[in-house]
Amino acid sequence: MITDPVSVPSRDHVVDALIGLLAGTCPDRVLRVAIDGPDAAGKTTLADELAGTLADRGRPVIRASVDGFHQPQAVRRRRGSLSPEGYFLDAFDYPALRRLLIDPLSPDGDRRYRTAAFDHRSDSPLDSPTREAAGNAVLIVDGVFLLRHELRGCWDLAVFLQISPAESLRRALRRDVALFGSHDAVRERYKARYLPGQKLYHASAAPRDHADVLIDHERPETPRVLRWPG
Repeated sequence: MITDPVSVPSRDHVVDALIGLLAGTCPDRVLRVAIDGPDAAGKTTLADELAGTLADRGRPVIRASVDGFHQPQAVRRRRGSLSPEGYFLDAFDYPALRRLLIDPLSPDGDRRYRTAAFDHRSDSPLDSPTREAAGNAVLIVDGVFLLRHELRGCWDLAVFLQISPAESLRRALRRDVALFGSHDAVRERYKARYLPGQKLYHASAAPRDHADVLIDHERPETPRVLRWPG
């Protein structure tokens, strides 16, 4: 197992070190892990990589995303469809995220959880099944704003992927055209809503300061570890 992820900036090296860290942390109870970072930082890709390999180390994995806990569109857009305040304050249902997923998997929880409650594409609630977690499972949740004040104390381990606003927009222009309809629409939404929303998040919650693992993910193939536990 690789134990020094700082010295060699290679993706395989860092991912293997993260898997070793997760495999060995809180082995006698559910481990709750957040993968945070700006839009298009690579959070989902990294979370999927970790989940796909971690079971080989003997720990079952629960995969979830904050995207499964959106607010209804009427709530998300009540300050305006391009409002950065609306993005930071209104996009997600944090009480539901805690009640249905995070808190049941806490040391005092009953381990009966749901991984999603709302489908934002159809703008309708989801009747996802309730499952029971294994006693040594690892919950990996990816998404934006996971280190905001009301969630910060929920995680046993938090990873933050750091990228520049310019890189966030560059990746979005490759990824999100089909979602928003055109390059101009992607550019408008990021410059008006998503990037300023992230600026509000950093000013309010300083997520980089509170992450256990801080990774410069500007170049995903050669990530640089800026903070590591211990």
